[in-house]
Amino acid sequence: MVGDIFSIITAVSESRKASYIRMTDNLHLQNDLDKLLVIMPQKVSSNLSSEGLEDVIEIVLDIGRVPEIRHSGGKIDKLGVEPVTEEDINFVTSHLQEFTHDNRSGIPGTLHRISAIRNRQGKVVGLTCRIGRVVTGTIACIKDICTQGKSILFLGRPGVGKTTKLREISRLVADELGKRVVIVDTSNEIAGDGDTPHPAIGSARRMQVPQPEYQKDIMIEAVENHTPEVIVVDEIGTEAEAQAARTIAERGVMLIATAHGNSLESLIKNPTLSDLVGGIQSVTLGDDEAKRRASQKTVLEREKQPTFDIVIEIIDRNTLAVYKNTSEAVDYILRGWPIRPELRKVDKEYTTVSVESPVQEPTKPVTQEENKMSFSFSRPKYCEQNKPVKKVYLYAVSRTIVEKLIERLDFNIEITRNPEDADIVIAHKNFAKGGAKILNTAKEYRAQIFYVKTNSMAQIQKVLKDALDIRPYDEAETQVYEDETEKALDEVKQAIKQISDGAPVVDLEPQNQHIRKLQHELAEQYGINSTSVGEGEIRHLRLSK
Repeated sequence: MVGDIFSIITAVSESRKASYIRMTDNLHLQNDLDKLLVIMPQKVSSNLSSEGLEDVIEIVLDIGRVPEIRHSGGKIDKLGVEPVTEEDINFVTSHLQEFTHDNRSGIPGTLHRISAIRNRQGKVVGLTCRIGRVVTGTIACIKDICTQGKSILFLGRPGVGKTTKLREISRLVADELGKRVVIVDTSNEIAGDGDTPHPAIGSARRMQVPQPEYQKDIMIEAVENHTPEVIVVDEIGTEAEAQAARTIAERGVMLIATAHGNSLESLIKNPTLSDLVGGIQSVTLGDDEAKRRASQKTVLEREKQPTFDIVIEIIDRNTLAVYKNTSEAVDYILRGWPIRPELRKVDKEYTTVSVESPVQEPTKPVTQEENKMSFSFSRPKYCEQNKPVKKVYLYAVSRTIVEKLIERLDFNIEITRNPEDADIVIAHKNFAKGGAKILNTAKEYRAQIFYVKTNSMAQIQKVLKDALDIRPYDEAETQVYEDETEKALDEVKQAIKQISDGAPVVDLEPQNQHIRKLQHELAEQYGINSTSVGEGEIRHLRLSK
């Protein structure tokens, strides 16, 4: 009884606290809007009120045109009938600090941004006043991802809320996780104008950038001078900034950033920024490999490990598409294999979170070496909860494969970026000479060193088990995992080739429902009709033109 009463009191207290926070946020936003309206010309401010700007994202003033307000849904309204004059523009600019080299300014203590349009003589003839808001709850659906310590890249069109999410993540990581966060604020959009950062970023620190072209230098300076654990950057847009981001990630710093591009696929095709997701290179395959893949001899493949572990596409303000493994997602897109991101949503009040899992988890075809694998594992026997987490450093060993093995076999280990912190070092034998310095460091810190001969899943799994001193109690418990997906998809590609050569219909071998679904999707990509025929164990696909 007492417990029930305590629960009720706690719930009421939390409800009042949430209401107070929402009220405080609304009052804060109200004051910020009043500061914006104060610097607006009379013909604009008389037609506006702070209560009517809830969904407005911009106020546009152009000489000789009627002022406009632009809503988040795309609607545009005119303000009055009088056009903007040069005196109106001068009235606004007289209340602002001097515009920077990128023609941006702001109101100290607020998140509003005013951008200028100049004529050929350099005179300001137009203003775009972007309304900055403190909105909480926008990252509720990805809070678990933001607390994993992995680097995250946000993609989305302008005005979709990328900066708002960066601001809230900065506060979350700095205040709730206690991390040392440094924001590289190029246009003062994240933490507002003025020398004092806006309270919306919590205890995160902010470094301002004097000119946009210096952003890359400030990014490196932040790492070298201020020992951050997390760096937040808005709008990575040049090749030099992409290289700076890779340098930061390779130093073991968590990086949270946004980049130009609406989707992961468009970013891969962008030669300037593709390095953020590993870059692409043209590779010439041998005859046997090209035949096995049913592809041309020259294909595109990922060049290196991505700078960012996770990519999130912002579809709209409340809907996000999450790629939890950037390496795998890029490989699938380059090879034309089907992949579905995880959709995460919050409602408009940011109170309800929903997660829509992919239609199917993509099953990556494995090589012949990886065909027969042991994946059945007894956690109570091999990896008790109370055992300390082992830290593993990888040198020239596939991180993607190791992460998959950790997930599938429930290994109680964590991958670290620094050999000094590692309990175990796993190195590729063929590259051991090049890593002599790293291996010597590992020996100094008394870390165990293990070697793999190849980057195959079977080899890495064996070494991981040896490193963790894992031995099965009963070999009969170990089940053989055979992945027939690659063989089934290759059969589809061969059938597509037969149809292209003139065959009217091709029947495939019987498969289970999951593999048939992948076959359907692959056939659809090539514009081939596919139908499931037969019943029970003989149900299979029939392809036709």
